[in-house]
Amino acid sequence: MAAYKEISKEKVYMGSADYDSDLWLELSKVCEENNIACGEVTAIGALRSARFGYYGQDERKYSFIEKSGHFEIVSLNGNISLKDGKPFVHAHIIFSDENGNCLGGHLAEGCKVFACEFTIHAYDSKDFDRAYDEQTGLTLWKR
Repeated sequence: MAAYKEISKEKVYMGSADYDSDLWLELSKVCEENNIACGEVTAIGALRSARFGYYGQDERKYSFIEKSGHFEIVSLNGNISLKDGKPFVHAHIIFSDENGNCLGGHLAEGCKVFACEFTIHAYDSKDFDRAYDEQTGLTLWKR
């Protein structure tokens, strides 16, 4: 059975990332500056270049793909929890090229922002620490 907890929403942060900034680093900075230990993040906008990952379940490691060009952020969804005692943004991104072709995966450091608007919902919990999960090889929420 799924493990879960009821939590309450505390605050909502809305903003925009700086032109040519690194999207993952910008979102992480907002979380660190505001001590967001638990939450969710969404974003829309455009990228000047993209870097995203895919987790190989058999190999138990991430592979990263880099794309240059101009892209629309179709969707960015993720969560925020603690990893090694610090806020950690875990998000997935889908983006499209000029022909509407979509690519996506794990948001990685290296996505350069053209324009991006984000919303972060912060919750009142510190119960979602990440720890190594032997079964998957990932750092997941402790159960």
